[in-house]
Amino acid sequence: MTPPPTPGPPPRGRAAWGALVPVVALAAGLLFATSGQTAQGSDLRAGDVTELSTLIAQRNEVILEQEAQLEALQRRAEALTDQAASRDGAVAAARAAGEDGALSAGLVAMSGRGVEITLDDAPRRPDGGLPTGARPDDVVIHQSDVQAVVNAVWAAGADGVAIMDQRLVATSAVRCVGNVLLLQGRTYSPPFVVTAIGDPAAVRTQLDASPQVQVFLQAVEDYGLGFAFRERPDLTLPGHDAPPVMEYATAADG
Repeated sequence: MTPPPTPGPPPRGRAAWGALVPVVALAAGLLFATSGQTAQGSDLRAGDVTELSTLIAQRNEVILEQEAQLEALQRRAEALTDQAASRDGAVAAARAAGEDGALSAGLVAMSGRGVEITLDDAPRRPDGGLPTGARPDDVVIHQSDVQAVVNAVWAAGADGVAIMDQRLVATSAVRCVGNVLLLQGRTYSPPFVVTAIGDPAAVRTQLDASPQVQVFLQAVEDYGLGFAFRERPDLTLPGHDAPPVMEYATAADG
């Protein structure tokens, strides 16, 4: 009877893999142990979110400190300008010319009769769902909505406009990141309040005539977005408190 064949050595590839298995298992064990020690029961994936929120809070504190320093420097510059104007007629004349244009430039506070317009996201249903047929983008206020209202107010001949108590000037830009409004270096969440000094009837007429505003008002009707228009007999708009940014200049002859 022929004896069974003697098993030969395993193929080289399988032998190499068998040798690597303990090494891989050891490395995986070290990795799990390191992760567990680092996490200490917390969610490692949440670390980036926590770090980002902390960074934002820190940056906001820095901004507040810098704004306070800016206000102090502006007061100091005003005092020095007053001193120079008291001794130099040319400085006094230039200061007077600047003050004459400060009102139209939006750099000083303004009071008068006007309107207050509020735009807000749609409230969620009690079950947390969206209105029938609505997408998440349909139930939030967008940059185009705010801009359409502001454009209509300016078209009505408003003397001054502010959003969230931030006075708008010629260089102001309305931008939204998601449903957060970014205006002149500050962020705001809805509801967004637009205040303007001007004829309320003229503002209402321009809102009704604006195609962009009508698109927004249709969404108000369809999805429950918030929109409120109120006449205000006595409004005060703050002056624009950021220093003007000069992009172009012309040298005068002489």
